[in-house]
Amino acid sequence: MVSDLLRQRLSAICAELPGAEVSDPWGGGHDAWKVGGKMFACVGAVTPGLSLKTPDVETATMLIEAGVAQKAKYFHRSWVHLPDGVEEDELRHRVLVSYDTIRAALPKRTQAALPPRPGREEER
Repeated sequence: MVSDLLRQRLSAICAELPGAEVSDPWGGGHDAWKVGGKMFACVGAVTPGLSLKTPDVETATMLIEAGVAQKAKYFHRSWVHLPDGVEEDELRHRVLVSYDTIRAALPKRTQAALPPRPGREEER
């Protein structure tokens, strides 16, 4: 069963991110966080934990080999799955990296329509 606490922690972080929206695209209790229509974080309905995008496959592999994360089922190899009890600092860092990675890949017009992310000195 997925922890409500993890959903609350994720919601608190994502609520600060410009343009971040949550939906349940597959039904059944998923929280898919998106920016510009592209997903950057997902809490499943059954498996405890959180899946996030990393900047590249190499980063995902490093996190998996270091024991910080696991391979995220059903996602590209550049995504990882963090455990339910992940530390707050690690959770925040990974969510922000995922958000920034997805946001930077959005079309320039979409990026320009979003206000700067709080705590980020300059946009890419």
